[in-house]
Amino acid sequence: MTHVSTPLSDNPLLVDDGYPRFDLIEPQHVVPAVRHLLQQAENQVAELEQSLEPTWDGVMARLEQIDRPFEYGWGPVSHLFGVQNSPELREAYEEVLGEVVSFGLRVRQSRPIYECLKQIREGDQWSQLAPSRQRIIDHRILDAELAGIGLQDQQRERFNEIAQELSQLSTEFSNHVLDATKQYSLVIEDPADVEGFPETLRHLTAQAYNERQDEQSAGEPATPDGSPWKITLEAPIVGPFLQHCRNRALREQVYRAFITRASVGDLDNSPLIGRILELRAEKANLLGFDNYGELSLAQKMAPHVDAVREMLESLRSASWESAQKDLEDLQQSAAAGGVSEPLQLWDIAFWSERLREQRFDYTDEDLRPYFPLQAVLDGMFRLCGKLFGIKVTPADGKAPIWHPDVRFFHVLDEQGEQIAAFYLDPYSRPADKRGGAWMDDCLGRRRIEEGIQLPVAHLVCNSTPPVGEKPSLMSFREVETLFHEFGHGLQHMLTVVDDADAAGIGGVEWDAVELPSQFMENWCYHKATLVGLSRHYETGKPLPDDLFEKILAARTFQSGMLMLRQLRFGLTDMELHTNYDPQSDETVLDIQRQISERTSVLPPLDEDRTLCSFQHIFAGGYAAGYYSYKWAEVLSADAFSAFEDAGLDNESAVKETGHRFRETVLASGGGRHPMDVFRDFRGREPSIDALLRHSGLQSNAG
Repeated sequence: MTHVSTPLSDNPLLVDDGYPRFDLIEPQHVVPAVRHLLQQAENQVAELEQSLEPTWDGVMARLEQIDRPFEYGWGPVSHLFGVQNSPELREAYEEVLGEVVSFGLRVRQSRPIYECLKQIREGDQWSQLAPSRQRIIDHRILDAELAGIGLQDQQRERFNEIAQELSQLSTEFSNHVLDATKQYSLVIEDPADVEGFPETLRHLTAQAYNERQDEQSAGEPATPDGSPWKITLEAPIVGPFLQHCRNRALREQVYRAFITRASVGDLDNSPLIGRILELRAEKANLLGFDNYGELSLAQKMAPHVDAVREMLESLRSASWESAQKDLEDLQQSAAAGGVSEPLQLWDIAFWSERLREQRFDYTDEDLRPYFPLQAVLDGMFRLCGKLFGIKVTPADGKAPIWHPDVRFFHVLDEQGEQIAAFYLDPYSRPADKRGGAWMDDCLGRRRIEEGIQLPVAHLVCNSTPPVGEKPSLMSFREVETLFHEFGHGLQHMLTVVDDADAAGIGGVEWDAVELPSQFMENWCYHKATLVGLSRHYETGKPLPDDLFEKILAARTFQSGMLMLRQLRFGLTDMELHTNYDPQSDETVLDIQRQISERTSVLPPLDEDRTLCSFQHIFAGGYAAGYYSYKWAEVLSADAFSAFEDAGLDNESAVKETGHRFRETVLASGGGRHPMDVFRDFRGREPSIDALLRHSGLQSNAG
């Protein structure tokens, strides 16, 4: 890659105060800035190793100072890689990724730092350290051990080679999924094939076609009511398409394309999966673990693999009969609609939507007009004000942004003082933004020379964008997703821990980190909250009572099948990371099929390759950890039941309970073990009963 020469003094990635300069960062800035930071940090670490003192200030405070420039220099690069991807940025990112990984390992494997931290833990001053700082040091010592600090010579060298290769494979896996998703399209020209499409889907597919035409500079523009329409594999299109397309052959075509993404040709992730699993197993063995599942759980809330399987099995057994009944209901509904043969997988979403419309008498399109993005934001912010005593105010123009759609907000406390801020990137952009939704830290709360650095979050969604003259009209699921990500943001922004390694989501065990996010989703089923955030984009009227009651009634619709779907992902992930043997004749697809026999009332197709696009476990942080969604959902449902016990419409009780939630779950960050935090809030250990009740299921326990 040819780099344009830019003086380091003018490089926007080397800013070290204020907000990252997203408006100025270009791909050519990446390599020189990151290499400068790495060299600077290497010099500082070498100096630290020569002058260590077994005190907090003598080790940890200095490590935090070394780490902080990376918030401005590497953090924005990683963020832009997800939201504004381009060939140039991808090339620059990949050029220095290995060097960043190597430096991270070099610090974690520093014997002088490791020994000094152990000296602190074993010294007379240990009991005088704050519990949050004790946990940080404990985590640092464990992290060093899991980074191979105890390995010698060839084993250490091999461990580092594995880390480098896994990082590269993860990036390659993600790129393949992004490229394969962008590569596929189905252009529909026959108006009969879009009969039944909701208005929003017509607009999105016409818009998608026009974007392609803009790239190719040819053809007449499409309109929602005039062909052609372009079907893509992006979530805002493929999901509604499978729900509403009446042409069964087209549904089958798109479904098969979706389940085989990134599984053929140059974008085939199949060999990457085998290699990733092989390397993870080797890494675990080098560290003395029997498998990668055990290694993963060494840093999680769940005590061991059997505890995870026990939890997942208890939910599976409680869901199985209900899921079978869900499928029977669908088959009967389809038969009444003229389908005589058994339903296929590409029929499930379509007939589920028909049955839901029939049973509850509403469609997603009936709801969208009541959920313009701005109204949803206003209502969500009011709820957080009531629960947590905060105020969210628009601050557009107060921070640089990376795209015109991005919003910026300040978060104020009860006295009107700013305590945090966040970016919101709300809309789907298939050309350069990866799918899904996520929260990530932009800046973490930490001590700096000027005082306390306030936390700043990135909230990223892929919701339906504005179409024509209409604002962004959200589906109900998109509303839930926004609440989910804002829950993550609240934990990042409302922390009171001032040490970076335990502030916000820092240091929180991975299987507990979804607690606040899933907790927030529950408020979407509270009448005063949901009706309060709704506002018809044309009439201004709130969601009618009858529509809310239908949403509430539909909450448990097909909950058995939906529960099994998540359990299938979690069980498959754990099985691949504990029992897969690359030397055996059993393939990863064989394992997937075996799990599906216990978790799918309608087995997957033989050609199902969804593992090839399973970014959570092969390109994200959920390896041997996908169970975390259900583990944390048990916590979040039980936490929400505290508000139910207090009375959801009892304003003073809700305020008191919300204050307690803020002071425990949201404030503690990773400074305390999540079970201790949960006990402080709930007064006891968690139970699965609330989750089963919210899902309309019953425990099969004796």
